Amino acid sequence: MTPRVRIRAGAGAQCVRMFNDQELPYAVQIHCGSDLRGGCVVGGMLVDDGSAPATVSDGVLTGKNGMTLYTFDRDAAGSGKSVCNGACATNWPPLMATEGEKVSGDYSIITRDDGKKQVAYKGKPLYYWIKDTKPGEKSGAGVNNVWQVATP
Repeated sequence: MTPRVRIRAGAGAQCVRMFNDQELPYAVQIHCGSDLRGGCVVGGMLVDDGSAPATVSDGVLTGKNGMTLYTFDRDAAGSGKSVCNGACATNWPPLMATEGEKVSGDYSIITRDDGKKQVAYKGKPLYYWIKDTKPGEKSGAGVNNVWQVATP
């Protein structure tokens, strides 16, 4: 069953979404005057409605679990490939796409060497860092000068 999600926004109002007819307020105040599909605009930034594979938190992309996502400088944007496999992928677990997952906008899905699907943002595959243990940590930033925090 696919839940029905509706975004309701108004000038000076709190962004609210309806999930299976239950109202779930976002923890943000908005300043816009029109309804939007898929999110609310907050200070010029689109707030995720839960359908994207990643969200924005504190200016960085995070997985649904709230953990920081990273990009690898050695991955060529738009190549449709990840060069982080084996031991690399053990330390930098990929943000895996779920079976049949559809993405849009700046997100895409690539096929890894093992045939599994991984989410990419603006053509760059996304990864977690094994040493981040709680949401908000960014201890993988700059590791070996090739790992970067993924930003929108």
